[in-house]
Amino acid sequence: MGRTSNADQRLMDAALYLLWGESYGSVTIDDICKRADVRKGSFYHFFGSKSDLAVRALDRMWVEYKPQLDEMFAPSIPPMERIRNTCNATFAMQVELHEKYGRVLGCVMCSLGSEIGNRDDAIRDKVRYLLDEVRSYWVTAIADAQDAGLVEAGDVTCKVRCVMAFSEGLVAQARLHNDLERISDLADRVGEHLLARQPVSAA
Repeated sequence: MGRTSNADQRLMDAALYLLWGESYGSVTIDDICKRADVRKGSFYHFFGSKSDLAVRALDRMWVEYKPQLDEMFAPSIPPMERIRNTCNATFAMQVELHEKYGRVLGCVMCSLGSEIGNRDDAIRDKVRYLLDEVRSYWVTAIADAQDAGLVEAGDVTCKVRCVMAFSEGLVAQARLHNDLERISDLADRVGEHLLARQPVSAA
């Protein structure tokens, strides 16, 4: 393999770069190999298919992202601050991606999951699993916020489902309109959706 000894890592980097910037359907294995500067034969040495690569790239992305969630949602942090932190981090990431790609990209998991639908069980199941992992952080934060009287009481499971759909929807609109301003106040919009006692940005 020589200089391609880290070809699997480069292929996963290229896959995330292209799948996030383009779409799963439009990106070919040849595109990924060209971006990674890896021969097609090496691709099949590491991955059985484009689907296999996408799943493993999502796994690696999660390994890198989870420590950030652990930090932002640490139980020692007040619950509304946890929510503010993750909303602000979402906006900051979209700003960074906009600078890199020249447009708003949204959430790769939601975009990929929506595009694939029921056409690829492996990708669909991986996206569902990862979103469930993210949901677990929101459950604790919102439950703690309710216990502290910081948001209106209600069914936590339902609230988490709705607030994640609300947040993901705003990010999707920002992508659709290529407009970062639509999520520049994401924390306060999420707080309003939760009927927070005070603006999340002032938590």
